[in-house]
This record gives sequence, C-alpha cells and structure tokens, in this order.
Amino acid sequence: MRYRLNRLLEPLRCKFVVTKNSPESAAHRYDVVIIGGGPSGSACAYWLAQAGWDVAVIEKKVFPRAKTCGDGLTPRSVRQLADMGLEDPVAATGHRYDGLRAYGFGQSLEMKWPEHPQFPNYGYCITRFDLDDLVASHAAASGATLLSGCEAVDLIDCTPSEHTDHLGGCSGVVLKDKESGTTKEILGRIVVIADGANSRIGRLVGTQRKKEWPMGMALRGYYESDRHDDSFIESHLDIRDPAGTVVPGYGWIFPLGDGRINVGVGLLSTDRRWKGVNTTKLMETFVNFVPDYWGISPESACGPATGGRLPMGMAVGPRTGSNVLVIGDASGSINPFNGEGIAYGYETGRLAASSIGGALKSNDLDLLLSYDEAVDAAYGDYYEVARAFVRLISEPKIMALCVGLGMRSEYLMSEVLALMANLVRSDHTGPAEVAYRSLVGLTKLLPDQVMSALFDTESSLKKVAALR
Repeated sequence: MRYRLNRLLEPLRCKFVVTKNSPESAAHRYDVVIIGGGPSGSACAYWLAQAGWDVAVIEKKVFPRAKTCGDGLTPRSVRQLADMGLEDPVAATGHRYDGLRAYGFGQSLEMKWPEHPQFPNYGYCITRFDLDDLVASHAAASGATLLSGCEAVDLIDCTPSEHTDHLGGCSGVVLKDKESGTTKEILGRIVVIADGANSRIGRLVGTQRKKEWPMGMALRGYYESDRHDDSFIESHLDIRDPAGTVVPGYGWIFPLGDGRINVGVGLLSTDRRWKGVNTTKLMETFVNFVPDYWGISPESACGPATGGRLPMGMAVGPRTGSNVLVIGDASGSINPFNGEGIAYGYETGRLAASSIGGALKSNDLDLLLSYDEAVDAAYGDYYEVARAFVRLISEPKIMALCVGLGMRSEYLMSEVLALMANLVRSDHTGPAEVAYRSLVGLTKLLPDQVMSALFDTESSLKKVAALR
C-alpha cells in the first residue's frame, strides 16, 4: 500500500510550466484557492507552488497559532516533512523519539518504530503552534500567497451538484478580515476545502458525515514534567471513567522536550455512553492514573485542557466536485486505528495537488476525479479494516483479551504497532489482509449479525469471506 501511495504521488516530482497572472489586478483569478492553512492545506499549497501554480491559502488565524492536537509525528509524517525539505527545522524545534511504550490491563511493553524502506524509524513531538507555522511559511516561501487573519465566510456562485456522489462547485471565496471586519472576494479556478474537522465550508458545497461510522472525541492538556525528554511516547489502552469502567479509546503522553508533556484522552463514538461522557472528568481520572514517574498532577498543568470531535476513516464525503476538492480533517482522513491526523493531512494535500496539477495542465477539470480514485486506492481497504477494528474493541471483554494476549509477545505487538501506524512493509502481507485475517480469526467465534455490525458494507463481507 505504501508503494502504491508513492506511485500516486509521482507526478508531483515533475514541475509544470505555467504563467502566473498578476495578483495586483482586481479581477485576478488564482489557479487554486485553498481554505485552511493547517497540515493538509499548507502541504497542498507547497506542492502546487513548487510546481509553479498560482496558489492562495486562506487562514483565519495568524501564524503562529495554537491548535488542539496530540503533537505527535509518526514516521509517516516525518517522511512527508522530509519530502518538503522541512525535517531539519522540525528536528531543531521538536523532540525526537524512538518508539512507543504501551500499557494495558496491568502489562507494559516498549517497542521501537520498525525499520522500513520508505519511512524513518523515529518520530518527533512538536506543538502545532510551531509546526503549522513552519509548513505554512514554507509554502509561502515557495510562492504561495498566504492570506492570514482572514476567514472564509461564504462561497461565490456556489452551485449544487446534480449527483449525490459529487459536490457542487463555486467560482471563489468571500473573505472577512478578522481585524477590520471588511469582506473581499477571491476568485479561483479550483477551490480546495481544508478547513478542519468541523468544515463549515465543506457543508456549503454538500459534504456530509456518515453518522454510522465511528467518530473520535479527544481532549488534551500540557503539563510540566521532569521527564519531558523521554525517548518514547506512551499509550494507555485501558482508560477508565471515574467509576473505573473501561471505555473504548486510549490515553497518551507525548514528551515535547521543552519542559512539557502533552497528555490527552481519546474516546470513540462506538461506546453507547458516548453522548453522556464527561471528557473533563475522564481526563482528570487519566491524569491521576498515569505512572508516577511522569510527576504530573492538577497543579503541574500549564492551563485548561482543550478538545473536540474528530471524524475518522474518510467518513466525510463526497470529496470532489466540478472544481472543488476536500482534503485532510475536512474529509475525515484521521486514522481510526490510532487517531493520527497530521500524516494523512499532508498526504491527502499532496494527492490533491497531484490531481489539481494534472487538471490544470490539461485544462480539464474532470481530471479532478482522479483525487477520489487516488484516496480510495491509498486508504480504502485500510480504513475499512480500521473502522471494523474500532467497533470490535468497543466490547471491553474483547479489548481486554486482545491486549492481554498481545502484550505477552513483543513480536506480535510490534506487528500491531506497524499495522496501526500504517507502516507494514511491502515484503509482508499488506495491512488490509493482515487485519482482515486477524479479525476473521476472532469473528469466527461471533454470530453473523455481529459480523454485519462490524463491517460497513456488503463488499467488506465479501472480502472477509474470500480470505477464509
């Protein structure tokens, strides 16, 4: 799957020769207008600007700005940053770590990131305050126009789609200057929506979340800790509510190397108590539960915890319209296995840039549909498995069984780590097949109606049947 993704990204290695219009003209129309300067938007802008296209990025905040996140970069994220020429500044600002320390049901295990021919065997922890500023500034230095402190409040000439599986279109974006309150129109041949998990602009052109698919809810806070430079990030697989009951999700501790650690909890909507869970209480319970060696307490908190809801597993769609693409968290690209969103923001931004470049070069906007095909090819099977996985672990007894058995084998847990981080090597069985076979081994013990609840579509069940 990773090799397939690299082939999909291959067109970006060739620069397109274009002639830019003058941005001084009131009637100037950009080749591409990107709404949102986070990971997906800035990555898309960087690759397009590198190829010579006339790109504008609209960001409602002024960089640097804080952003709620776990602040952890896996090897997938590092690869994308390295490809953009940004690993050195990230290494200078962030904290490098070597692997994951996992806790679950009374057991613990340390695992280093696996060796991989295309991804490094390490990651970084760096705040989004620093990281997003680096990537957005890099895009601007490459030729993109960065319009910060401006909010996209509406679309120009927004037209509905004639088909339920495609979005509508528009001719540009209405901006509102956050400081002065004045509005301005920005025209674009293509508009990319990268405005995050809540994506109000996406809904204007017709995106919807599949409510039956799992959704995440996360809360994080910063704490002072003498162990801020630990060489492992830490994951707790058996987080509990104030009553001591295990809930589906996990807790994390990510060392930032600057005197602070990022501490958080993530919860899955597959739990029937989802709507009634008090995440603040869940966070407080987790902080009291973490190992003493972190030395944290309510008194060591650097401020109140912040959080939000996160659509996962490509739960938001459609992703393409007549001249519109949706990328990153706005498309629900977060990995359901581990809650990682940054890597998939960078990757979907890059895939979108490739499709956009091809469409602009050929003067054929129908080629934007190749973005949908690229996303499905890169993540379709993998995320289908991940959605089934999070449903499976919603049953506490099954979760306890899986973790209890897995933590006894470093080899098995290392394979699980590689699978959950989408780092399975090409000389192993592909991640979708590995996960399906593993799930089949468990689901043979379950009735057919449970199988139907675990997998989203009839095609999923056919794939499982074929692997038996």
